[in-house]
Amino acid sequence: MELSRRTFSTLAGTAALGFALAGSGGALPARTGPRVVPTGPPPAPPVADGVAHTVGHDRYSLLVDGRRLTLWPGEMHLFRLPSPSLWRDVLEKARAYGYNAVSLSVAWNYHSPAPGRYDFTGVRDLDRFLRTAAETGLYVVLRPGPHLGADIDAGGFPGWLTATEGRARTTDATYLAYADEWLTRVNAIAARHLYTKGKGTVLLYELEQATDTAYLTHLHRKVRADGIDVPLSVPRSPLTGFPDPPMAYGGTTWGWLPAPRLSTTSYDDGAALGAGRRPTAALAPAHRLGQLLRTVPDFARLDRAKGVRSPGGRLEVEHLANRDTDSQVYVVRNDSAKPVSTPLPGAGIEVPVNVAAHDTKVLGTRLRLGGRTLRYATAQLMFFLSAGRQDIAVFAGRYGDMAQVVLECPEEPTATRLDAEPAWIYDRGLLRVTCPLGVGELARVKVENGGSDRPLLLLFADDATALRLWPYETPSGSALVYGPSLVRQLRIQDTTVHLTGDTTKLTGLEVWGPRGIEHVTWNQRPVASRISATASLLALQPLQGQGPVTLPALDGWRRKAENPESAPDFDDSAWVKADKKTSFSTTPVPDGQPVLFADDYGFHYGDVWYRGRITDAEDLASVSLAYSTGTQGLLMAWLDGKPLGTHRMPAPDTGTARQGTWTDTAVFEVPEKLRARDEHMLSVLVRRMAHDTDETSRDTHKAARGLTSVRFKGASPDVSWRLQGAGAADPVRGPLNNGGLFGEREGWHLPAFDDRAWDAVKLPRADRRQGVAWYRTGFRLAVPAGVDASVGLTLEDDPKRAYRVQIFLNGWNMGQYVNDAGPQHTFALPNGILRTRGSNSLALAVLSDGTTEAGPKDVRLTLLGASAGGVTVENV
Repeated sequence: MELSRRTFSTLAGTAALGFALAGSGGALPARTGPRVVPTGPPPAPPVADGVAHTVGHDRYSLLVDGRRLTLWPGEMHLFRLPSPSLWRDVLEKARAYGYNAVSLSVAWNYHSPAPGRYDFTGVRDLDRFLRTAAETGLYVVLRPGPHLGADIDAGGFPGWLTATEGRARTTDATYLAYADEWLTRVNAIAARHLYTKGKGTVLLYELEQATDTAYLTHLHRKVRADGIDVPLSVPRSPLTGFPDPPMAYGGTTWGWLPAPRLSTTSYDDGAALGAGRRPTAALAPAHRLGQLLRTVPDFARLDRAKGVRSPGGRLEVEHLANRDTDSQVYVVRNDSAKPVSTPLPGAGIEVPVNVAAHDTKVLGTRLRLGGRTLRYATAQLMFFLSAGRQDIAVFAGRYGDMAQVVLECPEEPTATRLDAEPAWIYDRGLLRVTCPLGVGELARVKVENGGSDRPLLLLFADDATALRLWPYETPSGSALVYGPSLVRQLRIQDTTVHLTGDTTKLTGLEVWGPRGIEHVTWNQRPVASRISATASLLALQPLQGQGPVTLPALDGWRRKAENPESAPDFDDSAWVKADKKTSFSTTPVPDGQPVLFADDYGFHYGDVWYRGRITDAEDLASVSLAYSTGTQGLLMAWLDGKPLGTHRMPAPDTGTARQGTWTDTAVFEVPEKLRARDEHMLSVLVRRMAHDTDETSRDTHKAARGLTSVRFKGASPDVSWRLQGAGAADPVRGPLNNGGLFGEREGWHLPAFDDRAWDAVKLPRADRRQGVAWYRTGFRLAVPAGVDASVGLTLEDDPKRAYRVQIFLNGWNMGQYVNDAGPQHTFALPNGILRTRGSNSLALAVLSDGTTEAGPKDVRLTLLGASAGGVTVENV
């Protein structure tokens, strides 16, 4: 199953999925019903129904309208998917894969380009996202910071905050004025979507994780004063140990959003859906566990129970129990590199438990399955539901594993094997069913009588097969669909089940549902079907998959060399003078030198240029340039237009991987032929990378970026500095899209830029030059209508060639490729920004140090996945 330790910790806490809640919000449990809420059916999926709801909690779970809710939220970051129509795609997938909530991080820096300025339109339309979440039946856990972490620049603090006084994440009055203004804007939107008011599905509001109690108290009071009455949660409580939610969708950390430690734009680590909105290896366990927690109410009220130890301690076992139902849960983890097969004495499981290397099983005993009791199972129960006149229980696990399910039957039941793989035997009140998982895809056993008048259909699936099982609740009752790669929506009207969803290949379709269903449609088209032996509607013909998707080769390139700023006669008169003497940065200002920190002059993202006019410099022997950046920062220098060289920060290792700020000094010798001059022009380009994320609340996001000091050897010249970074924030793409390269300031990255005067070139290239060169081309896609294709851009070259590439698709900065360091080679291109049926422009800004030949070499489009179906995509 390959559950992460984060997920294992979630299940193994004192309360299985408990939250630490600061203040009750809504109503306390005492007001919503009995003081002790028993185990029972969960509330119906949420909708913005205009009806007030009560939301409380106890140490086990949330209590929604007096019913226990096991919240299973998938984390999603609004800022990592800058294509609003794709939000629906991800949310529908999250709901289908078992998540009942989305934990939504909202980043201050994404919405605020300057003090007092906020943008919640376009790709930043928080109101639209919350409406879409409600329409897809998902609760929302809102996380607006002010500090997020989230592996983004400054932990989510806006760049302009780095140049203000006041210590962040404390009760400093200056900082609180800014933070309160941010929360006022977010909370005004959130208040329109509160589940307690029936206006939306915002169910929880998460305060930032901070150590300053007075600061947290202020945030609590601020949020309440803004009308937010849902419970306030705090992550990583010492009571429950509840960690951050598993990531449902990774997305792409585009532009200058990545935190210093982030070496890729793809944020797929542990995510169920990758940057291309396609399944990852984490999806199968997330799907199975999510459906289990959503459909089996026993998991909403678990206590830590008597310890169970495997022989020799070969497995880590956490025993949890529901005192209402006497059901037992065993979270069994194998941390070793080899599979383990061992009994669990005292667990009530009569056969050895098999757990693969680095894997986890969640096993239940004494669970009620409708009118029957599950004595034990060696495969995980994935979900249980009642559809029509029968109950359905699904057991899932790794392909080929032998699953054993033991049911208590006081009388001998009638067991019908409907597929070739299962076998069964009845002995002394127990029906033992065995089945190899996945061998025949979905295997079925029907159990009738034996002490219950309601049939039970047992379904056995491996991981791949389980990903084609889709349970849904409807006002008419529960339903289950088997076959398609995704079921987005299920609606029952009269006698017809209406399904919408995706297929990737030829596949069957089978539907179990409430009594009286006779017909089925798929994506608005009728599907001929018959009634099967298991009372399902079985399609007579398979559903079609997507057709071929052809991607064009990228050619027709045009090239232009850049960095005119390095020339001695470049006009920098409009640049900002570096004449400040003091700074709010945590980096000290060197004695006798002006402030050179880029943030102090309003340049917060991307590259920054410096030009120093040096006088009285005869016999100048060397220049020492101290600078400060995030991970993998670099500096290039020219003197009188001649390259002095490039300096790079060292590559991080295991000990420095999380280091947020890197400082060093580049020392360059002045060529002999230039030493006789009395005046010089020193040009410096700094790739500053990201701000520190300030995880320890020490204002480290204010550490300087760019040059910090300059010293000379052989002379004591006077120097006056000017600097230039990114221009005005892009009104559509926002402040994190552009840096300070000349081409960015001149719009070379934009689709409408006229590059016809540039040189026509072919790839691969083999330039050897310190500085920047731009490459542009256009391409047209013709993905068939009705096909959702995820496309990436792949760059590859000899890793000995030292250069970097900023990738601009239709003007959007999709990330930075570092050829000689990696590790990322493929960058997801979100649909909406990418025109899958239309023309696109691609611009590459190549930064090379001149020590090796520089590409690009192989630049191509890559199909990340495709399916028939999808959502309607709007161009951004």
